[in-house]
Amino acid sequence: MPGTSALSEVAERAGRAARGVPADLLDGYLEGLDEVSSTRRRLGADQLRVRREAGARAAERGVPLHDVIDLHLSATWLAWPLLSGVRDVTDVEVVRAAGEAVFKAADKAVMAVAEGYGTAQRWSVRQEESFRREFVDDLLDGRNPGRLAERAERFGLRLAGSNVVAAVAASEPLVDGGEVARAVENSLHGRLGSRDVLITTKNDLLVCVTPKAMSGALDEFVRQVAAALGPDQPWSVGVGRAQSGPGGVVRSFEQAKYALGIAERLALPGRVHRAGDLLVYQVLLRDSAALADLVSVVLEPLSAARGGAEPLLDTLSAYFAHGQVAAACARQLHVGVRTVTYRLQRVKELTGYSVEDPSQALSLHVAVLGAKLLGLPASADQTS
Repeated sequence: MPGTSALSEVAERAGRAARGVPADLLDGYLEGLDEVSSTRRRLGADQLRVRREAGARAAERGVPLHDVIDLHLSATWLAWPLLSGVRDVTDVEVVRAAGEAVFKAADKAVMAVAEGYGTAQRWSVRQEESFRREFVDDLLDGRNPGRLAERAERFGLRLAGSNVVAAVAASEPLVDGGEVARAVENSLHGRLGSRDVLITTKNDLLVCVTPKAMSGALDEFVRQVAAALGPDQPWSVGVGRAQSGPGGVVRSFEQAKYALGIAERLALPGRVHRAGDLLVYQVLLRDSAALADLVSVVLEPLSAARGGAEPLLDTLSAYFAHGQVAAACARQLHVGVRTVTYRLQRVKELTGYSVEDPSQALSLHVAVLGAKLLGLPASADQTS
């Protein structure tokens, strides 16, 4: 068997040949090859286990797999003339048999290294995903705020400043690792060239956390969402207000979800709904009992209409949605302007509230919105 110093020199040379890979990753490999060259036996289970462990250590150190393989192959050919089963042997058949055994052993060793490397890498990825999921849950649920800022830096997010959260709801759940989440994250980071934006999912929503100072980031996020989901699938974006600090992210996220909820209840037009634009609805909901009373007092009389209250309620909703323009309301409802005018007159006759009187129109508008916000039937004939 070659001396320890000779094998150490081979290992060092192999490390240099493999772009400086640490020679200790060859631990036991050259000794195993020397034994195989003489005995022609295969590498044993323990020897292959050591190679898998070497591959795992390389993965943990961040050494590229091809460099680890290069290290082992370089060590193999560098050690070849020094191996006991080859050195000073003149019989060609003996050399051939030794070569076959050695290179089969090298093949098995490299496969074991790659296996150990892959296992460690998969474990590292799963662990990183677990850390990320735990961080995201803590961030968006407002848990463990003490170390959030420190943990956020690991994922390229700075929580000390002011951040804005946007949340996307679609017809299908949006999940971590899903096609939409991956496409949006990759495209967004590619276009912005920044890791300051966090793309994740929470409760079937696609979530974007971005610094307020990064102008255009939210618009780009919406564009990438549109590209990933396409024009035919229903989806909408809720955008929270800018908030500071780790606790600000959860507040902005809650506002984004609130905006999505309001937009759904009121069937608001458009894809993007900003919480700052919907504060009036938050004011209305602060006294839900009074709002329910208003709905009952103002809209209950519509149940006496021939054909029920629904056509009149639909007309009121469309009329206010289009800025009290009868022609636009008629186009949405696919009826004539005279029909709209007639229905509004019937509302006045039944309720005593006229859309032509500003204060009465406000009461009608708030009552219609209140019925939607509270999920209440606007009149008795709609309770079934």
